[in-house]
Amino acid sequence: MQAAGLPDRGAAPRKTVVRADRRTGKLVRVSVVPAVPPAPSAAGGQVQAAVERVAGEQSLPPELLHSVIQVESNYNPNAVSPKGAQGLMQLIPATARRFGVADAFDPLENIRGGAAYLKYLLGLYGGNYTLALAAYNAGEGAVARYGDVPPFPETRDYVKQVADRLAARMSAAEPVAPAEAKPAAAAAAGPSHIEEIVAPDGGVRYVTR
Repeated sequence: MQAAGLPDRGAAPRKTVVRADRRTGKLVRVSVVPAVPPAPSAAGGQVQAAVERVAGEQSLPPELLHSVIQVESNYNPNAVSPKGAQGLMQLIPATARRFGVADAFDPLENIRGGAAYLKYLLGLYGGNYTLALAAYNAGEGAVARYGDVPPFPETRDYVKQVADRLAARMSAAEPVAPAEAKPAAAAAAGPSHIEEIVAPDGGVRYVTR
């Protein structure tokens, strides 16, 4: 899982965002000064509409798809990686075929294939976003081999970058709850809970609850 700089936080007020721990797969709210994710200017309304449509079809948060797309291709539908990954969600040909994608450079087809793969991985890892993202980047075999996020700098960085963007997007999309609202209402928001955990040795883990 990327790479794209985040805008200056400036004097933005603190908000509740989500962070994920890679060991437990749990999501928890934390108070931070969120970065506002850039709009997908290169993608335009076509990709925005495709993301919303496919997210509904797969019962996935659109923020997750946007975060993966931003990290994978920065919204370039014609992107091709040195390893041959193609399109917005950087599908390798084998994965594209596996999920029925005939044209990986067609935005809607590509997003459908990438979302279907993410949905499959989330099911495979019991809803653990960290492991699902690690497998999306490094492959299911690598996650199985290490029993966790593989110790590859690229994969660890990818997981962190997608998690950071997901947290920022979820925070930006999250309405301010009324003062009288019950605390439990916010906690029931599904995948909008991720927690960043910093170990004594300086290592960073992400959990999805």
